[in-house]
Amino acid sequence: MAHNDEIQSTISVETIQPTERDALLPQIPDPTNSENQPNPVQRRRANIQFVALCWTLFLAGWNDGTTGPLLPRIQKVYGVDFTLVSLLFVFACIGFLIGALSNIVLDPRYGFGKVIVLGTVFQVIGYSIEATAPPFPVFILGYAINGLGMALQDAQANGFVASLRDDPETKMGILHAAYGAGALCSPIVATQFAQLPHWSFHYLTSCGVAFLNLILLIAVFRLKTQDECLAQIGLPPAEEGDTETSQFRQVFSLKAVHLLAFFILLAVGVEVTIGAGWTVTYIINVRGGGPSSGYISSGFYAGLMIGRVALLWVNRKIGERRALFIYSFLCIGLQLVVWLVPSLVVGAVAICIIGILQGPMYPIAMNHAGRILPRWLLTGSIGWIAGCGQAGSALLPFITGAVASKSGIEVLQPLLVAMMVFMTFIWAIVPNSVQKGRQIDVCS
Repeated sequence: MAHNDEIQSTISVETIQPTERDALLPQIPDPTNSENQPNPVQRRRANIQFVALCWTLFLAGWNDGTTGPLLPRIQKVYGVDFTLVSLLFVFACIGFLIGALSNIVLDPRYGFGKVIVLGTVFQVIGYSIEATAPPFPVFILGYAINGLGMALQDAQANGFVASLRDDPETKMGILHAAYGAGALCSPIVATQFAQLPHWSFHYLTSCGVAFLNLILLIAVFRLKTQDECLAQIGLPPAEEGDTETSQFRQVFSLKAVHLLAFFILLAVGVEVTIGAGWTVTYIINVRGGGPSSGYISSGFYAGLMIGRVALLWVNRKIGERRALFIYSFLCIGLQLVVWLVPSLVVGAVAICIIGILQGPMYPIAMNHAGRILPRWLLTGSIGWIAGCGQAGSALLPFITGAVASKSGIEVLQPLLVAMMVFMTFIWAIVPNSVQKGRQIDVCS
């Protein structure tokens, strides 16, 4: 009897006219419908939100561009060798990893607005410690606190932009061009402070930039969750996922997350090792550069900033995945030029071009994460990926410094070439297709 009722129900549904049947089905909003498009007030608010996040990434670039030009002065002031001064990168790495892990727990509990502001508070504290030029153990502790704050902000900013619906690829490129702008400005300022008696006052300047960021984030986002902030600009919240399993466990069960995290670790590590790590020391010691060699670091980051915007059309034309392979191979070739051609000018130009080609890599990887990872895990996943990137910005310069302390700074170039090759290999095995289901690329 129940079977007959099912048949009758099926027949009755099929005999309904299409227009009537459509009225009975759940209605899915049509994004092309003008009624679903943000109004002028929402678009203006969206622009303000985006500018605030760009300033956050400007601060991230400022932070990463600071250390390289100051390294020789820090070594002289504290009387430490390559290995000991590399503890700056180790403690920053520890802070980044703690921040990346904490973000996965803090984000679902407290939300976007509170977590990103908390990250800025940590950064203000870290810079305040460093500005006083305290004893070396306390100085490197400031780097750890700063790293914790950077990881929280980086995770939230990238996760927010990756959740946008209106051309997120371009916005991600512009967001990280702001990072390049910060990394361009910071070495210019740091190079000047490195030659002054009060060299640590550079960190006081950094504290001012971070404090401005704190005020801006509170004023714009008002400690609201990401869904609340998206609603303010006319966007729907992210869909719900598996609520029975902790977000921490879900994120770490995704193989794609770990591959992207490892790729970003290498990409950012290479980027910071070249632009803000040991290249300035290499140019001074091996190529005979003077005290103004820190400006080469600014040249690299100028290229990074330009590449993230100027190459957007290339990414669209040939596809982001293919474009990243091309950029990687060209970077390897140019790094060989820096290594094998004993010319200060040629090396400086090659480093700037590497910056242009390296620029799109990070935003391309973040865009790829937004395409292949579940929406409800995106912020947590990107937090871990970005945190690993920040860890790479500390870990690889530390490894370089430790090796250089035994074998000389000349080892910098072969190490960079090896890192670039390995980075390209990891990108080749990152999943390329949109995965179905709640669990994708689950680790066995």
